[in-house]
Amino acid sequence: MLTLVTGASGHIGVNLVRALIAQDRQVRVLIHTHRFPLEDPQLEVVRGDICDPGSLHPAFEKVDVVYHLAARISIAVDKWGQLETINVRGTRNIVEACLRTRVRRLVHFSSIHAFEQQPLDRPLDETRQSATSPGLPGYDRSKAAGEAEIHAGIKNGLNAIILNPTAIIGPYDYQTSYLGEALIAMAGGKIPVVVPGGFDWVDVRDVVAAAMVAETRAPAGSRYLLSGHWVSARDLAKMSAELTGARCPRLVCPTWLACAAAPLATPAARLLKKRPLFTAESIRALNSNRQISHSKATRELGYSPRPFRETLFDTLKWYADNGKLHRFVRI
Repeated sequence: MLTLVTGASGHIGVNLVRALIAQDRQVRVLIHTHRFPLEDPQLEVVRGDICDPGSLHPAFEKVDVVYHLAARISIAVDKWGQLETINVRGTRNIVEACLRTRVRRLVHFSSIHAFEQQPLDRPLDETRQSATSPGLPGYDRSKAAGEAEIHAGIKNGLNAIILNPTAIIGPYDYQTSYLGEALIAMAGGKIPVVVPGGFDWVDVRDVVAAAMVAETRAPAGSRYLLSGHWVSARDLAKMSAELTGARCPRLVCPTWLACAAAPLATPAARLLKKRPLFTAESIRALNSNRQISHSKATRELGYSPRPFRETLFDTLKWYADNGKLHRFVRI
């Protein structure tokens, strides 16, 4: 049984490939620009671009299961065209390739951002409206539109499921994700102030485990929210400082001031040739829905996210062991 993973060099992708190989699965990874960081005799690397349908033919030959992770992740105010090309058209190309080659199952990784966050005082579950309103961030709308492509494929006979994880952290983050960069800066004592709000954090290993269960157990056309634990930015900074000995930021920047300063942070980051982490979109995300339910995944997949402190420790230790965090992580 041959399994194809798109977006395999990303944070979830690397963890997923490790887990698949651990089950002695035959794995093929679709790589576009980045080099895949793992080497294994069971692993086949194929170059391709989800935005170029013709380049996908070699990747889909004799494939039984597809895990689609390739996407553009953005916390900046990107032009819609950049997001639409990868997250919507790219997903459409994957769906068409699956239908053409009669793939047995497609597992599509979407995001919590594909859901409308309002109302904030009610738990968010799989029945929440999709993020299609024009006033919402482009990334959110692109993930919702990507899901619409999956649903169109299902109507045409595709056996597909959708997974919606929250903010992902964990080990084996070779490319250093947006959240990873922020966490490294915080754990290294390089963030002097924090902003009100927080995220629902989930361990990448728990997401991968749920995805692999869903591949075999979930009914066709189903979707699952994979949330973890809501932790404020201030508590995250405190826990990180306890683990690394870094100075914990004592000041909390008011949201209004953070929003006013955000437009200046993006050009400053680009001047330093760094990805902007402090943006209007990231501030908005920090104040999104805190009540994200994973009860459906728990009920149907046996999903149970591990304690947050365990995730944080393992994440920071991996960064330290791999030269990304120059601090000793203490138990």
